[in-house]
Amino acid sequence: MATTTMTKQTHDDTIADGIVLIDFWAAWCGPCRQFAPIFEEASEVHPDITFAKVDTEAEQELAADYGIRSIPTLIVYRDGIPVFGQPGALPGGALKDLITQVKALDMDDVRERYTAAQAARDGQPAE
Repeated sequence: MATTTMTKQTHDDTIADGIVLIDFWAAWCGPCRQFAPIFEEASEVHPDITFAKVDTEAEQELAADYGIRSIPTLIVYRDGIPVFGQPGALPGGALKDLITQVKALDMDDVRERYTAAQAARDGQPAE
């Protein structure tokens, strides 16, 4: 599967299910141009994963929602839960390793921790 373009309008549906890697980038960004073929190649190797790209120039509101201050920035979701976020262009081996780690996550544990963190942030007891 090739990469897909993510917009503010398609964001929620895109991150809802499965593993989703989001590359925040801009055309003028040298490191973004270096990372683009690595990201594209990974999308071909992993057709079971959604690889989304967000052009920070065209989608300024979405980039602001994420607090993007440096590009490229990679954000990873699994089953609608953010599990990784980091600025900087990853080398191919590091991206491959990250994907392996995300696939191996114990999602029951992740959901439990995420729910507890959300409750603590909202000032409510975890269920």
